[in-house]
Amino acid sequence: MFKILWLINIPLPEASQLMGEKPSPFGGWLINASKDLANKEGVELSIAFPSNKASKFNELKGEKIKYYPFTPIKDRDKKIIENYESFTKLLDNLKPDLVHIYGTELAHTLSMVNVCKKENIKTVISIQGLVSVIEKHMFSNLPFKVIYGFTLRNLIRRDSVYGLKRAFCERGKNEIEALKNTNHIIGRTTWDKACTAQINPNAKYHFCNETLRDEFYKHKWELDRCEKQSIFLSQGQYPIKGLHYVLEAFPIILRRFPDTKLYVSGKNIIKSDTLKDKLLMTYYGKYIKKMIMKLGLENNVIFTGPLDEKSMCERYLKSHVFVCPSSVENSPNSLGEAMILGVPCVASDVGGVSDMMRHSEEGFVYQSDAPYMLAHYVCEIFDNKDLALKLSRAAREHALKTHDRQENLRRLLEIYKNIIGIEND
Repeated sequence: MFKILWLINIPLPEASQLMGEKPSPFGGWLINASKDLANKEGVELSIAFPSNKASKFNELKGEKIKYYPFTPIKDRDKKIIENYESFTKLLDNLKPDLVHIYGTELAHTLSMVNVCKKENIKTVISIQGLVSVIEKHMFSNLPFKVIYGFTLRNLIRRDSVYGLKRAFCERGKNEIEALKNTNHIIGRTTWDKACTAQINPNAKYHFCNETLRDEFYKHKWELDRCEKQSIFLSQGQYPIKGLHYVLEAFPIILRRFPDTKLYVSGKNIIKSDTLKDKLLMTYYGKYIKKMIMKLGLENNVIFTGPLDEKSMCERYLKSHVFVCPSSVENSPNSLGEAMILGVPCVASDVGGVSDMMRHSEEGFVYQSDAPYMLAHYVCEIFDNKDLALKLSRAAREHALKTHDRQENLRRLLEIYKNIIGIEND
């Protein structure tokens, strides 16, 4: 029996339910991975996560997993980051053989690394995104006015485009320090391997793919059942997700396919029906709204609002093409979900995208700041049924291997045993 403590950024659905909260739609890839690990004989899994309700709940007992909420740590709380008492008490109580930290973007990662170092407990960090690298791509070819412009909401929350870059830069300092102070890193792309090696060339890099949300293993896209000439974008709230690039591409697509529709899941950033909506708008949201109106796309762009797992899956299956137009990514789970369903994909060639999908065989990749090429590939799929079906089959076949639940669990356990020093079976 060996004990593993996970440190993650959000509560998993079981923990949310135990606290009487509505489960978050984010972080779904951790659900299956945690269930599979907790069901493995000889493994005891505990999970710590930030929560504003931490003072009410010391320990939450799930079916197979124990959860430990902790008070969120602010990026600038240097003393707490150096020695967070809650983590010290938790480690003294659990005495884990290994702490597995998911993500580097929040301050608790560095805090846990620091405490584990003092307690002489081994750590491994799984790379999700890398804010110290992502911030370099934040401006995403936007006009000067959009980068530095701000609304009242942006001013209060400091989340204008420039504000986000500054925030990511500050968080990146903690991220770099955390990575420099761990001996083990888990990643899955050329991008995260290159970036982490440049930060800490002495850390051992372990390759392990991710498991997706359960619903996406149950269904398969069919061309005859989708809404023809429809495009799906999984999110567009932040500039790095590239919604503005898709809008730039749209007039070219409409020349050939005038009935094309774009569906965007997540928060409706252009909503301005009420005073509250207007006060909550970002400058980037205002820019997107102006683009839509200027290009006459009011009837072509639909914001779906946040979608849960099943609704998200349904939206993929209804779409003719999935587009991932980001200016930077590691291995976007949205692309993995589209591929495993078999939805034809067009994605910007950034980060680890080319590790996930082979160009012209399983989908199309294009230069991220060339929306005219995005338009070209979307039209190619719209116009060619055989091509769409060929890409669908090949992408699904690849994704089923990449996101194989049992293989990913086997590999994760192999990594744990390697770090702890247990002989692999």
